[in-house]
Amino acid sequence: MALPVAGRTIAPPPRPPGRTKAAPRLAALFLTAAALTVSCSRSETEAAGRRISLTPCRVEGIEQQALCGTHEVFEDRAAKQGRKIALRIVVVPALASSPEPDPLVFLPGGPGQAASEMGLVLKMVDRIRRNRDIVLVDQRGTGASRPLECNPDPPGAPLATKFDDAYREEDFRACLGRYDADPRFYTTPIAMDDLDEVREALGYEKINLWGMSYGTRAALVYMRQHPEHVRTTMLDGVAPMNLLLPLYMPRDGQRALDLLFEHCAKDAGCARAFPELKTRVKAYLDGLEAAPAKVTVAHPLTGAPEEITISRYVFLQMIRGQLYMPELAALVPLVLDRATKGDYAPFVALSLGVTGGMSATIEHGMFYSVICAEDAPFITDEAIARESAGTWFGGKPVQDMLEPCRVWPRGTVPEGYRTPVTSALPTLLLSGELDPVTPPSWGEEAKKTLSNSLHVTVPGVGHNTAMVDCVRSLMADFVKTGSVEGLKPACGPELARPPFVTSFAGPMP
Repeated sequence: MALPVAGRTIAPPPRPPGRTKAAPRLAALFLTAAALTVSCSRSETEAAGRRISLTPCRVEGIEQQALCGTHEVFEDRAAKQGRKIALRIVVVPALASSPEPDPLVFLPGGPGQAASEMGLVLKMVDRIRRNRDIVLVDQRGTGASRPLECNPDPPGAPLATKFDDAYREEDFRACLGRYDADPRFYTTPIAMDDLDEVREALGYEKINLWGMSYGTRAALVYMRQHPEHVRTTMLDGVAPMNLLLPLYMPRDGQRALDLLFEHCAKDAGCARAFPELKTRVKAYLDGLEAAPAKVTVAHPLTGAPEEITISRYVFLQMIRGQLYMPELAALVPLVLDRATKGDYAPFVALSLGVTGGMSATIEHGMFYSVICAEDAPFITDEAIARESAGTWFGGKPVQDMLEPCRVWPRGTVPEGYRTPVTSALPTLLLSGELDPVTPPSWGEEAKKTLSNSLHVTVPGVGHNTAMVDCVRSLMADFVKTGSVEGLKPACGPELARPPFVTSFAGPMP
C-alpha cells in the first residue's frame, strides 16, 4: 500500500549462429499482424455479447494494441440519479484466437492508483494473457474516472515542502472546493459494485481477480459482494479486512527495519562497513527528537542548494518508504550511515525518488475517501498507543495520516464491513518476506477465513511479489487450473535480498 508521507503526501542475449537481424524482425512483424488480426476479429465477434463499445487504442506502458471504452455509472448508486461517472475501461485481448471466457481483472494499490496507468505490470502476467483477456478498469476517483486529485506536495515544490511534516487543513479544503464530485461516494464497496456492472456489460460471466496491496482489499470486497462471478482470486501484498490503515504502520515498519539491521549485521561486508549501525541510528534519532536537523543540501535534480529541516518523524517515514523495494533497501544502510555523520545528500536523493514516484501514481483525494470512511472510524487512540508501543515510529505517523479525516466528507460502509471475508473460492495469497506494510502475518490472517487458499511467502522480496519469475509461474499455473490443489511453489530459500551497497562503488566482498 502506498501511504503518503506526512499526511500528503542487461544486454540482450546473442543471436544464434546463422540467424540474421532480418529474421527476428520479420517474425516480430508477422506476430504483431497476427495479434492485431485476432484482436480485431474477436472484437467484432464478441460485440454482440457486450454492451460497451470498445475501440482500438494505444495505452502508455502497454506494448500491445488494446481496446478502450467507457461505462457510465451513477455517482450515487443507491439513489440511481444525479451525477454520473464515466469509468475508463481498457481490455488487452488474449493472444489465443479462442481464449478462455473468464478474463484477468487487475486491481491496483494505493488506494488511489489507476489500473489503466499501471500498464507495466502486464509484463508480469504475459503467460496468463496468452489465453485470457486482461481487463483494467479505473476505479472511481482515479485515472480517467473522475479523479479526486489532491496533492499538497506537487512536482516542482521546493525540498523544504517535501520534507515538511506540518498538516495544513486549508490544503485539503482547497481540494474539496475544486471537486465536481461528492467524495462520500468513492469507497471500496461502491466501486466493487461498479466493477461488477462493468463485468456484466463486457459480457463476462466470471472473472479472475488479481489484487495488489490495497487492491487485495478491493478483491476481497468483490468476493464478498459478488462471489458467484469469481473464478479465482490472487492477492499479492495481502490487506485483509482487519488491517486498518494506517494503524499497523509503525509495527510493520519496525519489523522491516529490524530485519534490515539483522541482515546487515549477518552480512560480512555490511557489518564491516557499518559497525553497530542500529545503535548509532538509534542515538541519531534521539538527537533528532531533541532538535530537528536544519541543513543545506544540493537538490538532486537541479544541483541548487536548498535549506530543509529534517525531523525524526520525517526521517523515519522516508526510510520506511525506501524499504518497499529490496533493490532500494540495499542502499539504506549506506544512507543511514551517511546521515549519522551529517551527510544528508544520499538520504535526500533516495527519498525524493521514492516519494515523487509514489505521489505521481496516487489520487490522494480518493485515498482519503477510502480511509476516512473505511478505516478511521474503527481506529481509537488506545489502539494507536498499543500498536505503536516499542517502535521507533511511535503513534505520530498514524495520527498525522488521519488528520485530513477531520475535514474530509465521510461515506458509509455496510454493517459488518470490517469482518474478515469468509470464502471457499480458490485463492492464492502472496507475501514478501521483507514487506514493511503488508508482511506475511497478514497473509496468514486472511487465510484463516479463506478455506480454499494457499499462502506463499517469498524470500528476499518486499511489497508485492509478482516481479519474481517463480511467482509469475505460480500465478499462471493457478489461473490455468483454477485450483490451489497440486500447486508447487518454486520460490525457495535461494532467493535472498539483493547485496547491500556499502559504498557508492557498490557492494564490498
